[in-house]
Amino acid sequence: MSAFAKAYSPLQIGPLTMRNRFIKAATNEGMAKGGVVSKGLARFHEKVAEGGAGLTTVAYCATSKDGRTFVDQATLDDDSVADFRALTDAVHKHGAAASAQITHAGSFTFLDKRTLQTNKPLSSSGGFNKVGVMSGRYFKKKMDESEIAAMTQEFVAAARRAKEAGFDAVELHMGHGYLLSQFVSKLYNKRRDEFGGSIEKRMNFPSEVLGRVLDAVGKDLAVIVKFSMTDGPKGNTIEDGVAVARRIEADGAHLAVLSNGMNVESITAMFGSSLPKRGARPSNPILRIGMFLQSLTEPPEVQFRENYLRELALRVRGEVSMPLAYLGGVQSRKGVEQAMDDGFDAIAVGRALVHDPAFINQLQAGAVQQSGCTACNRCVTMMYTPGGTSCILTRDGIDPALNTVGAAA
Repeated sequence: MSAFAKAYSPLQIGPLTMRNRFIKAATNEGMAKGGVVSKGLARFHEKVAEGGAGLTTVAYCATSKDGRTFVDQATLDDDSVADFRALTDAVHKHGAAASAQITHAGSFTFLDKRTLQTNKPLSSSGGFNKVGVMSGRYFKKKMDESEIAAMTQEFVAAARRAKEAGFDAVELHMGHGYLLSQFVSKLYNKRRDEFGGSIEKRMNFPSEVLGRVLDAVGKDLAVIVKFSMTDGPKGNTIEDGVAVARRIEADGAHLAVLSNGMNVESITAMFGSSLPKRGARPSNPILRIGMFLQSLTEPPEVQFRENYLRELALRVRGEVSMPLAYLGGVQSRKGVEQAMDDGFDAIAVGRALVHDPAFINQLQAGAVQQSGCTACNRCVTMMYTPGGTSCILTRDGIDPALNTVGAAA
């Protein structure tokens, strides 16, 4: 079987058989106004399913309202199950599977004091909270053992609701600076107890969450882990990333999605190219902070190259045998073949599917050899505009009016 044909062959991850090896990577769509799953969000993922993806990932499903980064993010609670069910039904109608990315922001939240139930946002370590400057929450709280136990239960409860809502998989987000990443990363975790110090100890809490979620839903849903192979120029190195992969393999994760970088400290390590410097002032404060820090600490312009995380991902591939999804700039038939030849089991695609959700089917049919996505990252800055995340080259996408009501309404 050729490398290209392999990409379109079925893949078994845990109890789930994907129809092919293409995963729509989690990309915050900004289509949950007031935290309500909208018809627009359901239609966004339906179009990805219709366009050929084997699995589409619904980004940032918070474990609780306190776990949101912004007000306009959905929570996997009892009130949202029916709307999420409408989304998964739409995806299943086209033969694809749906994954819920389960996340908690920790201290990486822009919710103000009137919105959060806790006085201080929770994190691996206490002290000054640089992200909280935007919302007046200047300090974060070091989680104690009772809070760690309660948070583990939050993740388990969210996973169970994902099953109730018809999802076929859950993705635990251990990267990019959210709560689980705040334990994994040496940039954030300054503890000296069983949850801090070495990478093995820094992984204890995320590992416990993974194990408990596997126990709760692992026989029925694929349990995926997304993590950052490195934190960027500072923080966790690829050696730490390999250790994370070994740990989640030992824990029994069904698939790992290999991402990179942090939302604030190293945003170009995540995207493989600079955020736009002209013509886009995002309303999203995360992006404004990231763009500001980028201007201070990173090269004037980071140019995109296809499969830009290949070298790091190969380091992980060489150390574990578990299924791995390559993520990082696949934009063409050649990029697909490279990822398959490198021994990765699946390919996670983000911006190319924001540009054209039918890209996977078109590539298979030979209608295109290369995505029209230019990796300009303007789609990222569109996240919290009325129509949500979309490509500026194909802006017609989703009607903003669809983003104001529940998906099941």
